Amino acid sequence: MRTGLASILQEVADVSPEDVSDEKSFTDDLDVDSLSMVEVAMAAEEQFGVKIPDDELPKLKTVGDAVKYIESH
Repeated sequence: MRTGLASILQEVADVSPEDVSDEKSFTDDLDVDSLSMVEVAMAAEEQFGVKIPDDELPKLKTVGDAVKYIESH
């Protein structure tokens, strides 16, 4: 799950997979802006088969948040 998310982040936002860990903030640590987050969410929906509504995106502040959300849905 985390590895898949790391490859999505690398593809969408040019984030090095080694930089992706649960405690990293998308905006503060990984420099992922809101537009890129939408792209990340769409790619995650395709890859993991989970729907991430737009109103949930602001709640996914860290990589760990996103992993937990995907695992629980």
